[in-house]
Amino acid sequence: MNRIISKITALLTIVFIAIFSVCTFFGKKKDYSVDENRPLAAAPTIKAGEFYDGRTAEKLDRCMTDHFAGRSSWLVGSTLIQKELSESIVNGVYVSEERLINAEQSSDAEPVASADIFENFAENYDGMVYFAAIPTSAGVYGDVLPSHITGPSESQQISELYEALDGDIRKIDAYNILKMLKDNYIYYRSDTKWTSYGAYCVYKTVIQKLGIIPTAYDKFSIEHVTDNFRGDLYNRTMSKAPRADIMDVFEYREGAEVTSCIVVRRDGINAEGKIFDKSRLETGDMYSMYLGEPVPVMRITTSANTDKKLLVIKDSFADCFVPFLLQHYSEITVLDPSVMSGGMSAYVDPNEYEQTLFLFGIDSLGDRKMLSKIIE
Repeated sequence: MNRIISKITALLTIVFIAIFSVCTFFGKKKDYSVDENRPLAAAPTIKAGEFYDGRTAEKLDRCMTDHFAGRSSWLVGSTLIQKELSESIVNGVYVSEERLINAEQSSDAEPVASADIFENFAENYDGMVYFAAIPTSAGVYGDVLPSHITGPSESQQISELYEALDGDIRKIDAYNILKMLKDNYIYYRSDTKWTSYGAYCVYKTVIQKLGIIPTAYDKFSIEHVTDNFRGDLYNRTMSKAPRADIMDVFEYREGAEVTSCIVVRRDGINAEGKIFDKSRLETGDMYSMYLGEPVPVMRITTSANTDKKLLVIKDSFADCFVPFLLQHYSEITVLDPSVMSGGMSAYVDPNEYEQTLFLFGIDSLGDRKMLSKIIE
């Protein structure tokens, strides 16, 4: 009887493997995974050199893994198992019913190590420099993580960076504002970044530091453009434990209008940009609805009754923040060093602007290679 059971088990296993191999090999291949928000590996081109040194086998393995039949369902199942076996930590993300929180310590250098880059910029700049380091959701909600997950807190990292920055750089405390409002919907449940409302709460302080009265909350009309957003932490876990997020658009319809929005794409070609590109809601990167697909430079002109010009140097945290600035400046230039192919001097002369605002998530501020483009 045992031998019969063993043979049946072996046969079923072989059939199972054969069916999934056939489905994987002949199934429709996709170039991009919406759930994981990343491109999928393509079938390798056979080259003699790569075939003999094993690179073809590695590429084929990646291709089969990315296109395995029912991959998304298997990943969801894997997440459920990992959650039960590893204190709810899945791929470095803490999974709870309320939210997903990054529990992985960054391998990059500490943010304080980048202080000299910003000081160098300020020394060679004629205007006023303002700096806002923004905590990720882990910095505000990290107290729910298991006690054995240790490392410098984001609050500590921001404090050390601010202490190291020259006194001529005006530092803006976003951490304590957000920590105080943590019971509000200021961060997405499935992403490291803040919501538009979280950005607005910090905007009020930032714009006052820049010498301008903020626009009152009740002046904005708020449109819920989707209630099905799942962000970068979902891409890493495929966990739908927390409910999907809402994305909002804040617009001051009685105020200044955008008269021109031109972007310089990664290939160097100028194109028309959008402050809110709702077509991006149909892609795997729904957050890029704010300002559109990442580009090195965006130049915005408005009908605001002022001659003030602002330079914003930022990462993706600023994408939902920039729209709040439109009422206060006739011209705003937005630079993203993470997608610039060279130094900033190839794109803009900072001294054409009276004020420069640095706004970065704390998780970006240890990347010296990216930040060094600011002073090149």
